[in-house]
Amino acid sequence: MTGVPASAAGGSSSARRAGPRGTSGAAQEPVGRTNPGSAVERVAAERAATDQGTTEQGTTGRGSAERGSAERGSTEGGAAGRGGKIAAAAVNQASVWNVANLLTMLRLLLVPAFVALMLGNGGYDPAWRSFAWAAFAIAMITDLFDGHLARTYNLVTDFGKIADPIADKAIMGAALVCLSALGDLPWWVTAVILGRELGITVLRFVVIRYGVIPASRGGKLKTLTQGIAVGMYVLALTGPLATLRFWVMAAAVVLTVATGLDYVKQAIVLRRRGIAERRAALKETEA
Repeated sequence: MTGVPASAAGGSSSARRAGPRGTSGAAQEPVGRTNPGSAVERVAAERAATDQGTTEQGTTGRGSAERGSAERGSTEGGAAGRGGKIAAAAVNQASVWNVANLLTMLRLLLVPAFVALMLGNGGYDPAWRSFAWAAFAIAMITDLFDGHLARTYNLVTDFGKIADPIADKAIMGAALVCLSALGDLPWWVTAVILGRELGITVLRFVVIRYGVIPASRGGKLKTLTQGIAVGMYVLALTGPLATLRFWVMAAAVVLTVATGLDYVKQAIVLRRRGIAERRAALKETEA
């Protein structure tokens, strides 16, 4: 009885031992077959995810770099543009302070100095008149050079266009008025010369819409003759020189009137031509 139970017990125990091993082996077989594939798939999936992440990061990095470059370029371009505008504005501002304009400013400053010297010590002192003549001569000489320098070296500015004719009229007007006030020159001469200068200046502005009246050789000769005549009257001359200055002033008056009439004629022709051209252009537009 003891052997049977032992054998049975041994069989049972063997069966029990084999059962789990068999079951375990049968259960492990599928696991053993699927685990390598699952691992490979997982590794492949991880690699794909890693590659995709790297690609996305690279793309994102490149995009960020490109955006950064674009932003830096835009910033640098904006800064360069602003710098260019500031530099251009600085150049334009500095261009006002050129040699031609400085000479014009000097001529304007000489006007009150000339008047003070001309009327110094009663206005009849030869020494004071000589100093006044020196101031007048410097002003007339600068008038010859500032326009030439501006045109030759491209120094023409809006300030120069306005200030230059004002300085010309101011120094000449101051000299004529002082001479007439001192009794050295008839008032009608002063009225003719100043009236012509002011009238032509106004006439230029009236017809400027039709064109510009160019300076003529007669006008330049008139300016030169006026400067010489007034300069001779500023000096306290006597004898033959006093007689000579009378005739020089007479020539200046004649040239003043003649060139004034010539400017009026040019203004009328220029205005008629401008009106005719506008009417012709209007007819072409309507047709």
